[in-house]
Parts: sequence; structure tokens; C-alpha cells
Amino acid sequence: MQDFFANYLDYVRGFLGSIFNPKQRIFVLYLATSMIFAFGVYLAARKAKKSEAASFLGFLFPKSVWSHPSAWLDVRYFFFHKLIGHFLLLGVPAAALTYVFKGVTGSHLTQLPATVDGGVGLGIVLIYMFVTVLVGDLIGYIVHFLQHKVPILWEFHKVHHSAEVMHPLSNYREHPVDNLFYLLAIGVGYGVITGVTYNLIGVLPSKITIIGVPVLMFFFNILAYNLRHSHIWLRWPGNWSKVFPSPAHHHVHHSCHPDHCDKNFAFMFPMWDVIFGTYTMPEDNRDVKFGVLGMKSMEMDSVWKLYAMPFAKAGRRLKRGGAQKKPRTPAE
Repeated sequence: MQDFFANYLDYVRGFLGSIFNPKQRIFVLYLATSMIFAFGVYLAARKAKKSEAASFLGFLFPKSVWSHPSAWLDVRYFFFHKLIGHFLLLGVPAAALTYVFKGVTGSHLTQLPATVDGGVGLGIVLIYMFVTVLVGDLIGYIVHFLQHKVPILWEFHKVHHSAEVMHPLSNYREHPVDNLFYLLAIGVGYGVITGVTYNLIGVLPSKITIIGVPVLMFFFNILAYNLRHSHIWLRWPGNWSKVFPSPAHHHVHHSCHPDHCDKNFAFMFPMWDVIFGTYTMPEDNRDVKFGVLGMKSMEMDSVWKLYAMPFAKAGRRLKRGGAQKKPRTPAE
């Protein structure tokens, strides 16, 4: 028990320093680069006379967002979930990866020789990096697709979509069961990837990192990641939106407009949406409205409801038969 509390205190200290940790989405550099992109959007809107904000600060923190109860619920939920539910899930992906790696290779990941971090050329390192990210992102796409299409999973994933306005902390409006499903799937996936790689070449290539973050993830984070959960519409021009993930791509995913429902599941590479027919990208955000189609605001308007309501609804689904299709207006 003493070790548990010591680990928890270490976790809390790390949590309180999240903006100084490059492995966190709200790292100060990622927030700063998102603000730079936001400033570009602001200037373009001013030039086109499409912005009513009197200043950039007003554009960045509009009353339409910060006067909405959903925005402040996200702030409260961020602290509650991070300090409770998220802590309890620590180690899940690492444990899954280690277990699967041992099943694939017969070796325990922590007992591999020191050469595990090197011994191969740059070409192999780059191939391993791209394959790992691509396969991991494909797994993320599949998991996300299932979270929308499997009724029981949707009840928990619905928590994330219940935000009616968004800001960077809305990213953390996630149910622990939703997190658990995703983390297990990613851990198993990476266990298979690393296990197969080790069997093929006898080592695990080193990771190319910037300030301790895998290089592709680093660039993904600095390219306006925090605008994905915000009111600021930023769409890459032309077909570039099918190649690189723009904030607009994720805005459409959160939209409850009938044309946008169950679209844009990809996390890093929109090509998965293009390949599987779930990609859509309007020219502007006039039809983008955040929230869950048909759901009343009072259904998930407190931290307790965000945690408890999905269990109640999932239980009712199981009693009626969990295989039923997810309704287009899941307000029940």
C-alpha cells in the first residue's frame, strides 16, 4: 500500500507538470505552435472579413465557447479523470506489449541484450519507424471504427463525443473503459510488430526521437494538434487533407451533422479513411456542429454522469441484446 501511494504521488507530480512534458499533448511547445497556426487563421479571417473578433485574444478564447457549460465540464473532467481513472490504467499498453512480445519471440522484452537498441543501419531504422507508425495507426483506425459501430463500445466512446464545444482539454473527455479498450489494442498491436521485427532481424532498431518523442509523433503534435479539439477550423488545401491530418479532419468527425456521422476515424493518416470509404471533407465548417446527434445536454452534464451513465446504458443494451445496431440518434 505504501508503494501504491508513493507511485501515485509521483504520478501527480508528473501530471501537474504536463505542460512541460513533451510526451503530453498539452506540452507548451505544442500549444505554442497551435497558437501560431491559429493566428494565421485569424489573419486570413480578418482579411476576408469573416471574423467578428475584436482581437486575436478574443478569437482564441471566444465567449461562445467559454460561456458554455460543456467547456468548464471538460476542465473539471480533465483533473478528475487524470487523477483517478487515467492513473488506474497506467502500464496497460506496456504490459500488453510485453506479454504479446514474449508470445511471439519466446523472449522477455526486459531481458534482451543491449544490442536491442542498435546494430542495424539507418535504412532499417527508417523502415521500422514507418512500418510501426503505419500499422499502429491502422490499429487505431480499426479500434476507433469499432468504438462507433459496436453498440456497447459506443456507449463509452459517446462520452468523448458529448462535448458541445471544444478546446484542447476536450481531448481528455474519455471514459476509462474507452481508454482501456484502446490501450489494450495498441499494446497488443505493438507487441506483434516488435515481436515479428525481432524474429526477423534479431534486434529492435533504435527509435529516432526529438526531445524524447518519436519523430513522426513530434511533427504530428507541432502541426496544430491542439486545434483538433477547438473551435478553430483549419483545413489543409486541396488533396493535402487526404495525406496529412488537419484539425478540420477531426472537427468533421466530431460533428453531429448527418453527413458527417461515422466519418474521419483516422488518427494520423487520413489515407485510411480514403481507403475504407469513411473520408469526407467539406470546404468550410458551416455544417459542423459538435455533439451527439439527438442527445440532450442534461444526459452528460456532470463528471459523475460522464463516468456512470455509460455503464447504465451499456447494461440496458445487454439486457435487451447487445448486438442491436447503434441508432443514428443515440439519445436513449
